[in-house]
Amino acid sequence: MPDRRVASRSSLPRRGPGARWAAILDRRSGLLLLFALVVLVAAGMFGSGAAAALSDGGTDDPASPSAQETVAEKAVFHGHSIDVLVAYSSPTMTATDPRFRAEVQKVVAGYTPGTVTSTSTWYQTHDPAMLSHDRHSVLVFVSVAGNGATEQSRVYRELEPSLRATPLGTRLAGPFPVGAEATAITMRDLTRAETISAPLVLVLAVLIFGSVVAAAMPLLVGVVAVTGAMSALRVIAGFTEVSSLSINVVTLLGLGLAVDYALFVVNRFREELDRYGGRYPRTAVLAVTLETAGRTVMFSALTVAAALSSLLVFPQVLLKSIAYGGIAAVLIAAIAALTVLPAALCLLGPRINAWSVPAFGHRRRGGHSGPSGWERVAGAVMRRPVAYVAVVGVVLVAMGLPLLGVRWAGSDYHTLPPWAVSYGDSQAIADDFGTGGATADVVLTAADGDLDVVDAARYAARLRAVDGVASVDTVDATDGAVMFQVGWPDGTQTEHSQALVRALRAVPPPEGDTELIGGPTAETVDMLDALGAGLPWMVTVVVLVMGVLLFLAFGSVVLPIKAVAMSAVSLFASFGVVTWVFCDGHLERLLGFSSTGALDPTVPILMLAVLFGLSMDYEVFLLSRVRDEWRATGDNTRAVSVGLAKTGRIITSAALLLAVVVGAFGLSGMVFVKMLGLGMLVALLVDATLVRALLVPATMKLLGDWNWWAPTLRWPVRTRVSAAGAAEPVTRPDAIVRPLRRATLHDVDRPGPQRIGPPPGPSDAPTVRLSAQRRPSNGAPPRRRSDRSRPRNR
Repeated sequence: MPDRRVASRSSLPRRGPGARWAAILDRRSGLLLLFALVVLVAAGMFGSGAAAALSDGGTDDPASPSAQETVAEKAVFHGHSIDVLVAYSSPTMTATDPRFRAEVQKVVAGYTPGTVTSTSTWYQTHDPAMLSHDRHSVLVFVSVAGNGATEQSRVYRELEPSLRATPLGTRLAGPFPVGAEATAITMRDLTRAETISAPLVLVLAVLIFGSVVAAAMPLLVGVVAVTGAMSALRVIAGFTEVSSLSINVVTLLGLGLAVDYALFVVNRFREELDRYGGRYPRTAVLAVTLETAGRTVMFSALTVAAALSSLLVFPQVLLKSIAYGGIAAVLIAAIAALTVLPAALCLLGPRINAWSVPAFGHRRRGGHSGPSGWERVAGAVMRRPVAYVAVVGVVLVAMGLPLLGVRWAGSDYHTLPPWAVSYGDSQAIADDFGTGGATADVVLTAADGDLDVVDAARYAARLRAVDGVASVDTVDATDGAVMFQVGWPDGTQTEHSQALVRALRAVPPPEGDTELIGGPTAETVDMLDALGAGLPWMVTVVVLVMGVLLFLAFGSVVLPIKAVAMSAVSLFASFGVVTWVFCDGHLERLLGFSSTGALDPTVPILMLAVLFGLSMDYEVFLLSRVRDEWRATGDNTRAVSVGLAKTGRIITSAALLLAVVVGAFGLSGMVFVKMLGLGMLVALLVDATLVRALLVPATMKLLGDWNWWAPTLRWPVRTRVSAAGAAEPVTRPDAIVRPLRRATLHDVDRPGPQRIGPPPGPSDAPTVRLSAQRRPSNGAPPRRRSDRSRPRNR
C-alpha cells in the first residue's frame, strides 16, 4: 500500500470532463464495449461497399476551361472526346482485309446500348494515325456516355465487356481503362498494406510496450478507425463525388494516427498504474489518463484535422475527397482512443501488462539507473548547439536541393505498375501506332447562336499560325458552334506542350464568340493553375491555425514561428528526396515503377497538409515538456535537456510505428500512392530524428530565454497541453500569456488537506504557482535570477 502523503492542491484530481467520463466508464465499460462492437460490425458491412460508390477521376477543376469544354462538347456535339482507345489486331489479317473490317464493324455495332455517345474508326476517317505501322491493327475512338466522372466510370464498367467481344486481339487505353484498373489495384494494395503493417505494428508494439496485451491496444483502435473511415467515405460519396484514390490516404491516416493515439493513452495509463503500486483505483487512474493523455489526443486530432481542412481551398475533387475522408478518419481515431480504448483499459487494469516479454518487460519508474540514451543525446546537443544546427542544416538543405529542378505534369498510364494490363496495352498502342503527338480540342460558340463561317475559318487560321502547331482539323459543326482539333508532334505532358496550350488560349476568338480549349494537356495546365492559385491560401490557413493553436498551448510567439520553420525544413528535405527518386528516375528498379520525368503536383500538396499536422504532434509533445521544466526551474538549458530526455523515446516510438504503416503503403503498385508513402516515410524519419531530436533542441538552446517571449496579453487560457499527454492546469483566473519569471521559494504551494493518493515518483518536482513578471520596456526577455532563487526540496 502506498504511504499517506500530503498532496498539494494543484496535484489533486480535478473534476474536469476527463474525470466525469472516467466515472461513467467505471460503471459502464462493458456496456460501452458491447455497443462499440455492434457499431463496428454494422460499419464494416456498410463500408465494404465504399469502393463501388467512388469515382476514378478527381484531379480536374470543374470550373476550369478544359472541364467546361468537355461539358460543352457533350451538350452541343453529344460527345467527341476520346475516352477509350480500342486497338483491334490480327496476326494473320491486315486492316484492309474484308474479314478484318467486318469483325471491327460488328463489334462496334454491338457496344452496349446507351453507354457510348460516339465512335470513330479508321474505316471512317482513314486517318494514318489510326492504322498501325505493320497494318495489322486499327484504332477505334470511343466516347463514353454520362455526365461527370462518377457516372462515366459506372457506364464504362458496363461497356467494357462489349469492347472485347470479338475474336480479334483487343487492347484498351485511355483515361477510363486506366482509371478502372487503378481503382482495382488500389483496393488490392489496401488489403496488402493492412496485412503487412498489422503484424509488423504488433511486433514493434510488443517490443516498445514489453507486453502482448498492451501492444494489442493500438491495433484495436486502428481497426475501429479504419472501419469507421471507410463507412464515412461511403456516406460522403452519397452527397458529393469522392475519388477512389483517397481510399489509401484515408486508411493510412486512420491506422497511423490510431497507433499514435493509442501509444500515448496506454503509456500514460501504465504510468499511473505504477504510481499507485499494487492498488488499482479505476476511476482515479482513468481520470488522470483522460485529463492528460486524453487532452493531448484531442488537441492532436484538432491539429491534424485543421491541417487537412486546408485542402478544401482547392477545387480538385481528389483533394477535397482526402480532406473529407481524412478529417473523418482523424476524428474517428481520436473518438476511439477516448472511448473504446479507455473502456478496455478500465476492464483490463493491471492486466494491461500481461503476457510480458522478459527481455522487454515494462520497467517501473525508478527501476533503472544511469543516464538514458536520450539524456546523453540531450547533453551532447546542449554542449555544441552551433555545430548541430550547422551540420543538420546542411544535411537537410542537401536533401531538398533536387526540388529546385522539379518538373510538373499530370498523371497518365505511367501511374500504374508496369505489370498492369492497362499499362501494357497503353505502351503497346504507343509502340504500334506511335505517340500520335498531342492534341487540344477547341469549341467555338457564337453568342447569338449564329456562327459566322468566315470568322470561324479565320480563327482556325490564327490557331494554325501558332508556332509548333502541325494541324487544325474541323471535327464537327452546327449552326451555333464548331469544334476543332489542334495537333502538334510532342508528348501530352511536356513543358513545351503546356506552353503551346497557353499560346493557343492567347489567340483571340472572333468578336462576340466564346472559345473553350480542352484536352489532356489543357487539363494539366488548368490543374497547375488551380494548385498554384490555391497554394498561398492553403499555406496561410495552415500557418495561421497552427500558430494560434501553439500560441494557446505554450503562451509564446517565438515557439510557433520556430515550429512552423522546423516543419518547413523537414518537408523541404522530404520533397527533395521524392523529386530525386520519382522525377529524376533513381531507384526505379528497386521500387518497381517507371519514371515519367515529372511529378504529379497533387502529391506535394497532400504531403504538405498531412505531414504538417503530424509534425505538430511531435512538436507539441516535445515543447510542452520543455515548457514544464522551464516553469519549474527558469533554466532554459535544463528545460530543453530534460524535455528531450523525457519525450525522445515516446516520439521515436510513435514515429517508428507510423513509419511502418506508411512504409507498407509505399509498397503499393500505384506510383501516386508509392510516391506519397515514400515521401511521408522520409519526412517522418527526418522529423523524428534530425529535426525534433537535434535541430529543435539546438535552436532552443541558442535562442535561450527568447523562446518564451510574448507580448503582454491577457488571455483566459484554462488548460495548456503538456508533454506526452500531460495537461497543465491553470487555476488563476487572471492567467496571463506572457513571459514567466523564475519560480522562487515563496511560490511553492502550501500543503493542501490530508489525502491518500499516489506517492510521487522520482521525477515529480514540487508544484509551483508562478506569477507573471513584467517584461522590460526594451522588449528583452526577463532577466535571470541567481541560483539561490530556485525552489529547493524540503
